[in-house]
Amino acid sequence: MTPRERTLGRSAVRVSELAFGAAGIGNLFTAVSDDQAAQAVAAARESGVRYFDTAPHYGLGLSERRLGRALRDLPRAEYTLSTKVGRLLEPATAGGQGPGDDLADGFAVPADHRRVWDFSAEGVRRSLDDSLERLDLDRIDIAYLHDPDDHAEQALDQAYPELERLRAEGVLGAIGVGMNQTGLLTRFIRDTDIDAVLLAGRYSLLDQRGQRELLPLAAERGVGVVIGGVFNSGLLADPRPGATFDYATAPSDLVARALDLKSVCERHGVPLRAAALRFPFGHPAVTSVLVGARSAAEVEDAAALLHHRVPAALWTELKERGLLPADVPTPPEAD
Repeated sequence: MTPRERTLGRSAVRVSELAFGAAGIGNLFTAVSDDQAAQAVAAARESGVRYFDTAPHYGLGLSERRLGRALRDLPRAEYTLSTKVGRLLEPATAGGQGPGDDLADGFAVPADHRRVWDFSAEGVRRSLDDSLERLDLDRIDIAYLHDPDDHAEQALDQAYPELERLRAEGVLGAIGVGMNQTGLLTRFIRDTDIDAVLLAGRYSLLDQRGQRELLPLAAERGVGVVIGGVFNSGLLADPRPGATFDYATAPSDLVARALDLKSVCERHGVPLRAAALRFPFGHPAVTSVLVGARSAAEVEDAAALLHHRVPAALWTELKERGLLPADVPTPPEAD
């Protein structure tokens, strides 16, 4: 079984239910080889993934370059590609010494460029031009405003209108905003004509803040929702003391809750990771779930987990035990 495809919001852009997040092949935390990156993308294709997401931020352009090489020889109509705007890459000055590394920003790459925040109209155009050059592809299907938390007004007043012009000209198929908070995403849904939001970490088995306002409003307005961070950076993949939640050491109460979730899942013969992957699809606003992968094995594992049978009784028990809110929507067993 391969991931089904759905239309993203009111746009004409099609995305697979399972999306490939390309931060890992940009050397997120740990270096991977060019061959490993190519094999991961190839495995995604073999598994039926048709939606690939990247960003200039990921490995200072390395993710875009690797993803572009891996997709270059495929028919362009057979996959959907998104990248992001808001951070321009400028050459770094090393003062006569080596460039150092970029691990402070999470990527095991030489710090030969620096990120410059820019949500101006000119910055949007330059960012997309630079991304197309790194990708060596002919178009980008979806452009996300990337983490405009501290640049909300410029993103709303300058970057978004420029993306809207590019969409009207047919340069882009869809406009989105990607963040790990709900407040500003909700404002974009309410105040603009975006097609999609990429919500990271705020709609998972451990965190349902997206349900309060954002997801109902997205469903009402016909805005597609792509969910990222379903494992909350590690805790729902392998719950244990010392595991990470939102890229920091998880507090003990969250570890205990994750272990309780795992225990219920095991009683129903379901890996916790499978339940975490399936959970977002219970909400009608959710179009796709994005999973980061750095190897073919990780891609194949995610694809298998997506289609693991999750019985309705599991969701019922999680609600009865107070591990999920009683009113949270859950996927039907037939899914």
